[in-house]
Amino acid sequence: MEGWTQTLGAGALLGIAAAAIALILVLVIVFKMHAFLTLILVSLLTAFATGIPADQIVPTLVTSFGNTLGSVALLIGLGAMLGKMVEHSGGARVLAEKMVSVFGERRAPFGLGLASLIMGFPIFFDAGLVVMLPIIFAVARRLGNNVLLYGMPAAAAFSVMHVFVPPHPGPVAATELYGANLGIVLLTGVIMAFPLWYVSGYLWGTYVGRRYVLPVPALFGSVDDDVQENPPSVGTVIAILLLPLVLIFMNTGLDFLGSAGVVDDTQTWVHVLSAIGSAPVALLISVLVAIFVLGNRRGEHGTALEKIVDSALGPVCSVILITGAGGMFGGVLRTSGIGDALSTSLGNLGLPIIVAAYIIAVVLRVAQGSATVALVTAAGLMAPAVTAGNFSSLQIVAITLATAAGSVFASHVNDSGFWLVGRLMGMDVKTTLKTWTVQQTLESVLGFALCLVIFWIG
Repeated sequence: MEGWTQTLGAGALLGIAAAAIALILVLVIVFKMHAFLTLILVSLLTAFATGIPADQIVPTLVTSFGNTLGSVALLIGLGAMLGKMVEHSGGARVLAEKMVSVFGERRAPFGLGLASLIMGFPIFFDAGLVVMLPIIFAVARRLGNNVLLYGMPAAAAFSVMHVFVPPHPGPVAATELYGANLGIVLLTGVIMAFPLWYVSGYLWGTYVGRRYVLPVPALFGSVDDDVQENPPSVGTVIAILLLPLVLIFMNTGLDFLGSAGVVDDTQTWVHVLSAIGSAPVALLISVLVAIFVLGNRRGEHGTALEKIVDSALGPVCSVILITGAGGMFGGVLRTSGIGDALSTSLGNLGLPIIVAAYIIAVVLRVAQGSATVALVTAAGLMAPAVTAGNFSSLQIVAITLATAAGSVFASHVNDSGFWLVGRLMGMDVKTTLKTWTVQQTLESVLGFALCLVIFWIG
């Protein structure tokens, strides 16, 4: 923040952050206070406690809230509309039955997770999860109405791909900061992805799914129980769901090729195609196509279609607002300077570089919530030591991915993604901590272990 310098040390800031997190948990879990109100109140108190100038507190809260909503609201709103059209037309049921027939009832969680791994290659975590939700919900309703059993493996698959595999922004940013070979990072990330997902996503997901049986939430409005006389074919549904995937792949693929120097990312045609392939625009195009194809198939037009699409927005308003408030809380912690204070304190740990990079990313992630900030800060701090060290290309790749692994550790209440996953799957805070937070921790620790092996081999 311009003109203001934080005078508190890292220890004091960590203590305030810990007290704020504890207050959120007490208010939500013990006193049953609504999460939206809780996050706003604690964000305000934290801003005062960390010494942010009084005239900048409200602008900080609003800016952090708005920055989170800028992407989340569009993705969730458009994704809910797409999901409603797929569900209302009977497409979700048709595709769910096809998946069950291919994988069998017992292997359905594996099939959904595997499909999410493939979808997660080009599409970002939150966008991919929203697009996949109608299918997850349809399969869950078809096989016992247990959302976690089918949703957790899929969500974990998107997370693994987002954290470890270019062209996602985290690994790409770390690759550039460390000067790693992007092609080797991509290949290594893809090789790591399946075993990581299988243990931390599939095995853990099926375990918690059987331990915590939660009904499928009415995220896309009330369930359409009428018998569709003319449901779309499986091919039509897959094509509609693949449309945003293809468009987003165009965007991320061009970013990847630009970083690799294959295409000139200053050209107008690159900017145009990238804009079309951005997640909000890709989802908008997909919604319009779904309305035309799936709406006309059932002979629905005009006001009838408008009401169907509108019915998807009400149930997701709470998800959007709570996710934005979670981003507000994380934004206050970042504005307080906790990241800079911690990075300075942790810079001289005297540990092996790969271990230090991981630990710094972990501490920053737990303290301020943003995986991107944790990764970029840790990589920026460690980059000079990596450059000065005599490391092989594979060892630099291992350090890069170890930093990425640290940045995903223990998603909790200061992370907007924690609220996004919890609310999309109808979980309360306690259950989200027991399931999603542990999943992210497993993913981080196992990912780091694999990076250590790669480092030793290299």
